[in-house]
Amino acid sequence: MSEYTIYHNPRCSKSRQTLQILVDNGVEADVVLYLETPPSATQLKTLLAKLGISARDLLRKGEAAYKDGSLADTTLSDDQLIAAMVAEPKLIERPIVVKGDRAVLGRPPENVLTLLS
Repeated sequence: MSEYTIYHNPRCSKSRQTLQILVDNGVEADVVLYLETPPSATQLKTLLAKLGISARDLLRKGEAAYKDGSLADTTLSDDQLIAAMVAEPKLIERPIVVKGDRAVLGRPPENVLTLLS
């Protein structure tokens, strides 16, 4: 098991670029295809803590499920937003790279470099 994990969508160019930066730097990361194996609510809460962001900050606001689920409603709690991401993993911003107790979003992909030092 690697000390790095990437929550990856191979159809996403930013996700592919982030993975390539890891490979180019000699990092063999565990790859989680999160659309096939979505994280649980508990796992998402752990990721959010490592990222240091709110559930709302992890939402992909351009997805149809965001609009269809009325997720722009600011009265929704983090737990409600997390439940929406568990039910519809396309809502999760990607890629997420984790190393130990830290994580970064690969937007831009170069953000991953902060985990390599």
